[in-house]
Amino acid sequence: MVQFIHWIRRANFLRSLHRSSGLGQPLVFLFHSERGSAELVSHRRYSDIQSLPLSVDNIMASGQQPSSRSSFPPQTYHNFLVLDFEATCDKQLMQPQEIIEFPILKLHGRTLEIESEFHMYVQPVVHSELTPFCTELTGIVQSMVDGKPKLQQVLQMVDDWMRKEGLLDPKVNSIFVTCGDWDLKTMLPGQCQCLGLPVPDYFKKWINLKKAYSFAMGKYPKNGLPLMIEGLNLQHIGKLHRGIDDCKNIANIMKELARKGFTFKQTGSNL
Repeated sequence: MVQFIHWIRRANFLRSLHRSSGLGQPLVFLFHSERGSAELVSHRRYSDIQSLPLSVDNIMASGQQPSSRSSFPPQTYHNFLVLDFEATCDKQLMQPQEIIEFPILKLHGRTLEIESEFHMYVQPVVHSELTPFCTELTGIVQSMVDGKPKLQQVLQMVDDWMRKEGLLDPKVNSIFVTCGDWDLKTMLPGQCQCLGLPVPDYFKKWINLKKAYSFAMGKYPKNGLPLMIEGLNLQHIGKLHRGIDDCKNIANIMKELARKGFTFKQTGSNL
């Protein structure tokens, strides 16, 4: 007990010394000769120690404001890629449906902040004219898709963007996030099959946000984004069924679930 008190006093002294030095970053002191410190290190990997949230004392010493991000649990992915397609549609089921908006937000795996964006409108081929129903639902008008790249070109552009962002590095662990299974289980594979295009492997695993929300909150959101936004007391961004706006709302929902201690895991696969 005396040895433990001595160790605490040493830590408090060094903390006070650091405060008086005016250094901008908090320091972590590990005393390998002390039993308590050795046990701490032996039960944690280096990466775990590195990612420990700052203590209140260290935040105050560094002059930083406490951030809710520091309370996020460690996630199992380096990046989350939020995706939400919009496609040709009508009051009656349209066959085949074709993607007309292809947005992706890259979120940092620990902070869930948006780091990069890919956004492209896509020219449909089979049903080249958008229906009034489609325009009313999505807010996408004909001039926004006319003359735009077709899906095959957009998929190449996505691949180039992912390479530029370092997402194709085998050491980087990333996963797509969608509001439901439709985007990557049905829509993209179906259109690629019609066009004779291969589906890249990185599109073959994903997190269904509806399932994640139900695991975290104990209630399945049948009507998708509106119920999740309401259930988490968030503000809706932009227009519902506009792909890029839906992606931003998905990102906000993910961040709020992470603040509540939720760890995201894969829910779907086409592998």
